[in-house]
Amino acid sequence: MKIVVLDGYTANPGDLSWAPVSGLGEFVSYDRTPPGETVGRIGGAEAVMTNKTPITREVMAACPGLRYIGVLATGYNVVDVEAAREMGVTVTNVPAYGTPSVAQHVFALLLELCHRVGYQSQAVAQGRWQRKEEWCFWDFPIVELQGKTLGVIGYGDIGGRVTDIALRFGMRALVHSRTEKPVPEGARFCGLEELLANSDVISLHCPLTEENRGLIREETIGRMKDGVMIVNTSRGPLIRDEDLAAALVSGKVSGAALDVLSQEPPRDGNPLLNAPNCIVTPHVAWASKESRQRLIEAAGANLKAFMEGAPINSVAG
Repeated sequence: MKIVVLDGYTANPGDLSWAPVSGLGEFVSYDRTPPGETVGRIGGAEAVMTNKTPITREVMAACPGLRYIGVLATGYNVVDVEAAREMGVTVTNVPAYGTPSVAQHVFALLLELCHRVGYQSQAVAQGRWQRKEEWCFWDFPIVELQGKTLGVIGYGDIGGRVTDIALRFGMRALVHSRTEKPVPEGARFCGLEELLANSDVISLHCPLTEENRGLIREETIGRMKDGVMIVNTSRGPLIRDEDLAAALVSGKVSGAALDVLSQEPPRDGNPLLNAPNCIVTPHVAWASKESRQRLIEAAGANLKAFMEGAPINSVAG
């Protein structure tokens, strides 16, 4: 079987081995595939893997030998799954590989909002501590998480892990999700309105749909507590950038920590890049070496199962 990886750089920029996949057949990996070159690179391959390179109905029609598409991610909106079903092409994704890494990043962001460790270290390097008469100094509020309420929107694997960690910090948790599931002691399910009104911190963990696009906007921010903090490691378009930026300027939102933006990479003019009390990281919550290793191993296991006639993690086919 010929196997083509269209955009392998983000999963493996060179610090890992493709062996779990490459050992299954004739293998070629491209760091990235420019628009217009997808069909040529797939060629006669039976199996293709993609992260962000779109595989459309037209691409599949132009590659009649294609039997399998492995998405190197949990979200699979880059593939026209309806067309894949019609054409008998199996599509798989990789769920849950990044859960520990993303949950850890959520609290790295939240703790930075609460303690500004980077800012404090820079202040010391600038000599500000040395010039003080007192034995300590700070010039912004330091926030303690114990006793605060975390609102978790979306309760899949990551939302569940974040809830567990929050409870260990002594927080309470309100959870809102499309499907109600059991939650640990100290957490409870509630409606979105109750969560917005009563959360000190809101963390987003839901998939992007047309229904929740712009979930965090002027209207919903207005129903939140004054001084709420917002964390997003899910999908950028869940937030309306200009509305969150305005709320940061006014102080309605005391801080935001975002690993995703509505356009990635961001272009000039995104108001969140220069908004006060806004931390932005470049979509790296998932990207620990351990997480990426799990991703490649799971991608290989998905393809191997398909080759053996018993597909796993199928979203089409």
